[in-house]
Amino acid sequence: MSSLNFYINTLDKIKKRIRDAQVKAILSVNSEMISMYWDIGEIIYIRQKKEGWGAKTIFKLSKDIHNEIPEIKGFSERNIKFMVQLYKEYVVKYPIGKQPVSQLEKRKQIVSQIPWGHNILLIQRINDISIRFWYMEQILKNGWNRETLSSMIKSELHKRQGKLNHNFNLTLPKPQSNLVKQTLKDPYIFDFITLSDPFHERELETELVKNMEKFLIEMGVGFAFLGRQYKLTITEKDFYLDLLFYHINLRCFVIVELKKGDFKPEYAGKMNFYCSAVDDIIKQPTDQPTIGLILCESKNRIFAEYALKDLNKPIGVSEYELTRALPDNLKSSLPSIEEIETELINLNETDKNKITD
Repeated sequence: MSSLNFYINTLDKIKKRIRDAQVKAILSVNSEMISMYWDIGEIIYIRQKKEGWGAKTIFKLSKDIHNEIPEIKGFSERNIKFMVQLYKEYVVKYPIGKQPVSQLEKRKQIVSQIPWGHNILLIQRINDISIRFWYMEQILKNGWNRETLSSMIKSELHKRQGKLNHNFNLTLPKPQSNLVKQTLKDPYIFDFITLSDPFHERELETELVKNMEKFLIEMGVGFAFLGRQYKLTITEKDFYLDLLFYHINLRCFVIVELKKGDFKPEYAGKMNFYCSAVDDIIKQPTDQPTIGLILCESKNRIFAEYALKDLNKPIGVSEYELTRALPDNLKSSLPSIEEIETELINLNETDKNKITD
C-alpha cells in the first residue's frame, strides 16, 4: 500500500471513530470524547512508527478533519499531538506485554473520566504515573476544576495528605480513623494570605475568614464553616473556639485552633477540653466524635506525639505556611509606586522631545 493510501486509510479510520463518538456523546460527553482521543492517539502513533510520519502529517490531518467534518471542534494540530501523547503516556510507557489487557482497559476507563484540560495538565506536570492516578482519584472525589488541580499539584498535596501528627488510631474506630487521617493534611498552605511579622493569631483568623472560599478549598471538600470565635458557655463561663466547622462526609464537628509560633504541649490539653465541651453541648446522637485540629507555624513532632498520646479525644497537629511580606531591607531597595510613576512620566516626556526634535 502506498503512503498516500496509508494516509487516506488513516483519515477514514479517524473520521469513522469521530462519527461513532458523536452518536455516544449525548450519553457520556467527556468519557466518550477522551476515549476517542485515546483511540485516535493510538491510530496516529502506530502510523508514525510504521510510516515515519512527522509534524507535517499531523498538520495535514488537522486541516482535513476540519474541512471534512467542520462541525467538530478540538482537532487543532496541537490537540492532536496531545492525543498521541496521551496514548504514549498510558500504553507505550507500560506495554501490553507487561500489563494485562484488562488493566489497560481499566486505566483507559479512569483516564476517560477526567476532563481533557485536566488530563493535559497532569501529563505536563506529573511524571510519576502512580501519583498522577492519585490526583485523578482526588479530581473525581472532590470535583476540582483545572485551577484548583493546578494549585494542589503546585502545593504537592500528595505529600501532605494524612501526614499530620494525630491520635486518631487510638481514639476513633475503623474506618472512621482512616477517613479522618486522609481528610486532614500537614502542612496547610495558606499562600493567599500575606502577613508581616510580628502578627497576632486573631489577624490570621481574620484573613482566613476574609478569604473563606480559598480557605475551604485548602481545607478540602466537605468542610462547612459554622463560625469564628464560636462561644461555648460552661458553668457560666464563656469560652471561644477560633474556628468551628462541620464536616459533611465525616459527619462530625471540627474545631480549628490557630497558634502563632511553635506547638506547645498545653495546646493539646486545651483542645481536648474543647472537644469534650462540643460533644456534650452541640453534638447530636447521630454525629461522630468531634475532631480537634491545632494549626501552628511549626512543631516538634516528638512533642506533638507525646502531647496527644494519652488524650481521649481525636486531635491532630499540623503546621501552616503563609506568603510572607517583604522584609523591610528588601522593601527599601525597591522603587515605590510614586517613583515608578515619576519615571514613566519622565520617559514619556523624553519620547515627546525626541519626536519634536
